[in-house]
Amino acid sequence: MAYLAPAEFVTKMVDAGESKIFMSARDTVIRAYMAGAILALAAAFAVTITVQTGQPLVGAILFPVGFCMLYLMGFDLLTGVFMLTPLALIDRRPGVTIGGILRNWSLVFVGNFAGAFTVAVMMAIIFTFGFTQAPDAVGQKIGVIGEGRTVGYASHGAAGMLTLFIRGVLCNWMVATGVVGAMISTSVSGKVIAMWMPIMLFFFMGFEHSIVNMFLFPSGLLLGGNFSVMDYLIWNEIPTVIGNLVGGLAFVGLTLYSTHMRTGAKRSRDLGVGVAAFPAE
Repeated sequence: MAYLAPAEFVTKMVDAGESKIFMSARDTVIRAYMAGAILALAAAFAVTITVQTGQPLVGAILFPVGFCMLYLMGFDLLTGVFMLTPLALIDRRPGVTIGGILRNWSLVFVGNFAGAFTVAVMMAIIFTFGFTQAPDAVGQKIGVIGEGRTVGYASHGAAGMLTLFIRGVLCNWMVATGVVGAMISTSVSGKVIAMWMPIMLFFFMGFEHSIVNMFLFPSGLLLGGNFSVMDYLIWNEIPTVIGNLVGGLAFVGLTLYSTHMRTGAKRSRDLGVGVAAFPAE
């Protein structure tokens, strides 16, 4: 399993962020659509496993299969570009602007939501046999998730909003770590192992992932969950997106960049001075 040193994979992070900013709108939306759809299928898979086995840990162990698939195919999640694209601006890459970053985030958001919603509709059809009967056990579970993680937060007021935000921060701390994991190895097995660990952690802990929620909550609404679209937006999606942005950028992107790339050149120069001052005899 070939491993890249931190300075090498942080450079890859900045390069990736730059390339995403300049990607065409068409390619950005298509890649984001597929990422949202695959992650939604993985969420449906994990919930199905949890319901059928009664063991949430089993669902969490297997959920990362979707994340690994989408990143190996080069698709993009909003949580990933939140962490990668600002690094290109901080690194002063030519032509990178705040406007370009916001354009990328907007296109990825739209693509992720469209992909996740498509799968939400498809799975709702399956769970209700074409809306001709009440949701099955998995559909009922998804409806309960939607209620608990919207009106459940709202019942606690400001404390609920704070809890939601922190869960969003912790989620993308782990998910962004998974994105970096895809860059620290040159082998498929190495990438998968590095991605798998943090994604399993976030899912089992019930942290809030904006794209997973783009599937769970529309599904819940389609399946008769006792909450509204406004509940979903105000008491989940919007705070989760903000928390995901903070968690991925602050705890992963900036920490790695500031300690492995921004200071790397200075350390190299210092090392060079030292070697020159003490030549080999």
